[in-house]
Amino acid sequence: MSSAATTTQRWLQTTAAAAVRTSLVSTLPCDSRRHAHVASSTIATKSRPLVVAGNVAPNGLSGQSKKKTLVLLGTGWGSTTVLKSLDTQNYNVVVVSPRNYFLFTPLLPSCTVGTTESRSIMEPIRHIVGRRGKDVRFYEAQVTDIDVNGKELVLEQNADASNTHSPGTRTRINYDYLVVGVGGTYNTFGTPGVEKYACFLKEMGDVSKIRRRLKDAIEKASFANISEAERNRLLHMVVVGGGPTGVEFAGELHDLISEDLSRWVPELASKIRITLIEALPNVLPSFDHKLVDYTQRMFKQTGIELLTGTAVKEIGAKTLTVRNSSTGTEAELPYGTVVWAAGICARQFAHTLRSKVPSVQTSARGLIIDEFLRVQGTKDIWALGDCTVSKNAPLAQVASQQGKWLSKAFNRMAKDGGGGIATDDGFSQMGAATKPFKYSSNGSLAYIGGEKAIAELPFLNKTITMSGPLTSVFWKAYCLWELSSVRSSLSVATDWGKRALFGRTISVD
Repeated sequence: MSSAATTTQRWLQTTAAAAVRTSLVSTLPCDSRRHAHVASSTIATKSRPLVVAGNVAPNGLSGQSKKKTLVLLGTGWGSTTVLKSLDTQNYNVVVVSPRNYFLFTPLLPSCTVGTTESRSIMEPIRHIVGRRGKDVRFYEAQVTDIDVNGKELVLEQNADASNTHSPGTRTRINYDYLVVGVGGTYNTFGTPGVEKYACFLKEMGDVSKIRRRLKDAIEKASFANISEAERNRLLHMVVVGGGPTGVEFAGELHDLISEDLSRWVPELASKIRITLIEALPNVLPSFDHKLVDYTQRMFKQTGIELLTGTAVKEIGAKTLTVRNSSTGTEAELPYGTVVWAAGICARQFAHTLRSKVPSVQTSARGLIIDEFLRVQGTKDIWALGDCTVSKNAPLAQVASQQGKWLSKAFNRMAKDGGGGIATDDGFSQMGAATKPFKYSSNGSLAYIGGEKAIAELPFLNKTITMSGPLTSVFWKAYCLWELSSVRSSLSVATDWGKRALFGRTISVD
């Protein structure tokens, strides 16, 4: 036999043996498999390896022994901006979130009435991860616990392929650096009945719920044998909260009624009422008083009733109780649909992290951070966005700017650490090497219905205000510019075109 043939035969034998070993290992129980792979899971470096399901890191991440592991929690404005701006060649990056997409929240109210479609403002996080390199991984999971001293997170798998809705598989991962951007959730202020009877407007799942409530109310009101009082109740739409989200939803709802329902069900459209309830003396308290006056004047012209200086005391199955702050009088309002957009509060993980350092994290509103976004009382943990306590308003642009600042800080620390690898010593000098985060307002925009919008824009050392139809054009252009991808921008523009030609739809399964 020739030398070449002998070499080929040995190579085939070696390959076959390796394949058999791999097959045997894959059929072993999980504990046995861990022992079989113990050599590959041992990292003899200062850097902490990624640990998933018993020290076996998937997709080869554990092999990047010289790189630090940076874990990003959340797929909102802050965490997604960090992911997009971070130099991922310097880190093993792991993104963990129960939501596998980025949501463009400024257009969420328009989705509820069919002005834009849900998929148009959702950017799959794996699209973003795929563009960031091979050392970036995503896990659709909920973080249920953290060991701040051992730098370990407990994850519960969020996906449920079996449709049993049973608790998911739990696992643990380690981190060198942790960025918490889990956002906030709706704040009920302890008001009875809100959780049970109200719709919220925070996540994509809320859109389907609101659409279904609106559709059901209209369809029930169209029955011939229904009483006039019951019909009026069903056609009363109540929005609680006079911030940008509540105002924009009220404006979008008015557009649906005046432009579409007036053609589909004209006998009902004229009877639909919209009431916006705000506990403060005016809606849009963060906007210039000229814009507030303009908005309230436009709402009055379009028939949207404003109850300012009024707090919701309780929500029942068919009525809600309100109390006037000035007079103290209470009244019951029958309603068909109520949407709660009255504020946000910290999510559960923020409270879990707070409980690990209770002597320092004393605010129930969220995580206390310093001027470098570091979570006080912890090491190598940063937080941004709505889950934090800061002087800045809970706005998307605040979280986005924090994400850009933090990614630049990580990139700089990796570079200063030498060899493109981030070091603990580099981050310990973060205060000396990096200027503190400072928020710079890019202005505020809000759509108020009737193809009108309002805007506050910084110009030189002043702030200019705009309102009216031209401002609505500017608002749309801004949304298209800020959308996360060309695909999303084209989809939203197409949705607007279809709405202009064919109208809206609030059909749901």
